[in-house]
Amino acid sequence: MKKLTYAQAGVDISLENRSIEAMKSVLTTRRKGFGAPLTDIGHYAGLLDMGSFALAMTTDGVGSKVLIANAISKWDTVGIDCIAMNVNDLYAIGAEPIAFVDYLAVEKVDPERAEQIAIGLARGAELSNMTIVGGETASLPEIIRGFDLAGTAIGVVDKDKVVTGEKIKKGDVLVGVPSSGLHSNGYTLARAIVAQSGYTYFDRLPGGEKSIGEELLVPTRIYHEVVELVGRCDVHGLAHITGSGLLKLRRISNLGFEITDPLEPQPIFHFLQEQGRVEDLEMYQTFNMGMGFLVVLAEEEAQEACRIMGPGSRVIGSVVGEGLRAGHLAF
Repeated sequence: MKKLTYAQAGVDISLENRSIEAMKSVLTTRRKGFGAPLTDIGHYAGLLDMGSFALAMTTDGVGSKVLIANAISKWDTVGIDCIAMNVNDLYAIGAEPIAFVDYLAVEKVDPERAEQIAIGLARGAELSNMTIVGGETASLPEIIRGFDLAGTAIGVVDKDKVVTGEKIKKGDVLVGVPSSGLHSNGYTLARAIVAQSGYTYFDRLPGGEKSIGEELLVPTRIYHEVVELVGRCDVHGLAHITGSGLLKLRRISNLGFEITDPLEPQPIFHFLQEQGRVEDLEMYQTFNMGMGFLVVLAEEEAQEACRIMGPGSRVIGSVVGEGLRAGHLAF
């Protein structure tokens, strides 16, 4: 059984980042007047100036997680993932979601599958207190195999309440908030691991109660608690931990992060690491490893932040001068 990496499975994060930078260098047109973009902020979401407040926008999809849904014919949770991947990015700048539009591209129309997808979308909207105001379904048999699900979310935030990370300072503490599992990232690697493992999606996860497929389809947690958090605490930084794992922390500050007591990853992560012989560093820069969201704030506010963010949330480290470390790992 060979060792696997995300790049070997088909996803090169460094190449993706170069591609994004290449696109950004061309996409330079800016609206002038009302609704102009707020420059230099919006690291997780784009922000438009609406006078006293800003309109925040994100767009994202479910990714190759839908292939597992197809494999076990279970589609009622991927809609939650679609909404979660968008609204969690809104929460990461302190914005509150208000509206969503979805885009469902299919190889062939399947009303039963569409209804199941809608069940998940409705649940995601309920969890994030948001309205789905419209959407689009496209039949694209020459482009799509199965289906693809994506969407765009809109949120609002007072301009003076946008969380940019600029308030982060040495000595701040890091509050880790548990994920619900893999969320919706790293699935190209996860699927490659299962494919070479000798297991199938229908086999029970060793030591668990669900099948491997069901564990991989556990929906992304929606961190709606952040709305209360930013209203009660002086939050210095927020990070939604998605693809590239802990490397996401570099998005919010040029200072360093020292994680001395990381959250315990769920059993599905241990299974994937063992079956794929994946190095620790690769795991932590591909998956969320049990921590889906991170809050940065002063030490005296940590207890309140943990209470608001819910069970399992706790201080995992602190802000330091430079570098990014988690235990014995240096990124």
